[in-house]
Amino acid sequence: MTILLILLAILVVVGIWAVGVYNGLVTSRNGYKNAFAQIDVQLQRRFDLIPNLVETAKGYLKHERETLDAVIAARSAAQSGLAAAKANPGDPEAMAALAAAQGQLNAGLGRLLAVAEAYPDLKANQNMMQLTEELTSTENKVAFARQAFNDAVMSFNNKREVFPSSMIAGMFDFPAATQLAIPADRPEMREAPKVQF
Repeated sequence: MTILLILLAILVVVGIWAVGVYNGLVTSRNGYKNAFAQIDVQLQRRFDLIPNLVETAKGYLKHERETLDAVIAARSAAQSGLAAAKANPGDPEAMAALAAAQGQLNAGLGRLLAVAEAYPDLKANQNMMQLTEELTSTENKVAFARQAFNDAVMSFNNKREVFPSSMIAGMFDFPAATQLAIPADRPEMREAPKVQF
């Protein structure tokens, strides 16, 4: 009878430990999903600013239609990349697609702002100055949100990989999450578009 009680106590302790580890993994996974939601908010803000920036520039850049169209196309691709990543934050393919799409958008914005430098009236336009200021602020918020997401992903991955938590993670299919990183072969993506006027 005593042995049965000891075995029962051991099973209860192991069960409580397993539930605690499982709940910790779920909490950590929800943490990185929440961190990705913050990226989503900032990227949506960025996407909302771009059409206004293009509209403001249109009147001045009549001969630069190709540049304006490239920015709008890159914005659309970036929105699609974000939608795919929102469906499964931390998925390696979704994170790679999002990073690539954001890189194309950064390049398009960089070209637009470089072209705008050649138009003094556009540089002096109050709307353009305000939009570029807001875009700069949003770019900084995106960077901070990406950093928070990557930290949350690292924390989750650490929890799921350390022993003995790795056993629970394996039993309940907690796959590794992928950080939102800039690919090594795309150093131009590390540069935020220059928006100083």
